[in-house]
Amino acid sequence: MSFKKISIYSLGLALVLSSCSGKKEEKKTIYENKKFAQNKENTVNLSEKQLQTVGVTTTMIQSRNMEKLVRLNGKAEIAPSHMSSVSSIMGGHIKSIHVISGSHFKKGQVLAVVEDPQFIQLQQDYLVTRAQLESARLNLSRQKDLNISKASSDKTLQTAQADYSTLNATLKGLEEKLRIIGINAKGLSSGNIRSRISIYAPFNGFVSKILVNNGQYINPADTLFELIDPAGLLLELKVFENDVNDIKTGQDILVYSNENPDLKLNAKIISVVPSIENGGAAMAVAKLSSPNSDFVKGMYINAEVSINGRNTMGLPNESVVSFENRSYVFEDLGKGSYKMILITAGISDDQFTEVLKADFLKDKKIVQKGAYSLLMMLKNKAE
Repeated sequence: MSFKKISIYSLGLALVLSSCSGKKEEKKTIYENKKFAQNKENTVNLSEKQLQTVGVTTTMIQSRNMEKLVRLNGKAEIAPSHMSSVSSIMGGHIKSIHVISGSHFKKGQVLAVVEDPQFIQLQQDYLVTRAQLESARLNLSRQKDLNISKASSDKTLQTAQADYSTLNATLKGLEEKLRIIGINAKGLSSGNIRSRISIYAPFNGFVSKILVNNGQYINPADTLFELIDPAGLLLELKVFENDVNDIKTGQDILVYSNENPDLKLNAKIISVVPSIENGGAAMAVAKLSSPNSDFVKGMYINAEVSINGRNTMGLPNESVVSFENRSYVFEDLGKGSYKMILITAGISDDQFTEVLKADFLKDKKIVQKGAYSLLMMLKNKAE
């Protein structure tokens, strides 16, 4: 019984000590997390030697006419209206292919040649029908003359008219079929019937894919080539939520590739998709002001959009430092003492950063060169 009491007492004492130790450690942790935020810890003092090493310079808050520069990235794509799948109107065997993947072509250039006996039959049908139509025309003319003198009945005249109309419709249909496969019916005769037809390029562009080979039999539904018209190149750009309201249709932008960032081309935003996807970005579509062969489908590209400027208060970019997603500047208090001050940063360009509600910085000397070094010293001091 005595042993149980001692054990219970010991256990209770251990829990009390553990609780006190935990509270003591908790207080220490809270103190350390807030240490960097305390006012006295926002100040760093430099010795003469440190001042020479850091080379601190100062500036003042100043009025600037600033433009917001929005940077976007995305990929080059081709509009569906400028991608074509080419097939043959009629089936047959591939006799020859005149292009390779990636090769450029001009509108009307022969891409391939297809051969089949049905091409011969179609031309024969046209020539036979044309001859029959001429005979029917002569017969109709004769029947009209006979009908006037009542040497021929009205029924015979009506039959002649029906025969002529039927053959004329048939000939027009055959003529259209020949046109579609690239044969000029007007110049067709029994002496120039051919067994092959050519597949022509419908526009200027380049070959994306070749899906057939020589000797292969193709059906009318088979795709022979996939062609791309570079005039349909579009730039699909991601616009993050913070910049969505600044990006508008009709804005002029500069675009460049990762491979050649110095070559910046003019483009224009032609549409903005009013929807923010799961990645936290909307999509803007832009088009180059003039075609450029350096930009191809699938290439990663970057863009810069300048937003209309406004007169505002700002500081040089090197004066503004970031820590834990917040922006700070350092005030020169004199005698090597510098105080870190929290600010609200606005837009920025290549040289300056806007400071919102900046009246409290008026007449203060703000560190320009050396601000990042002061931040590192202060951070190490806090640790």
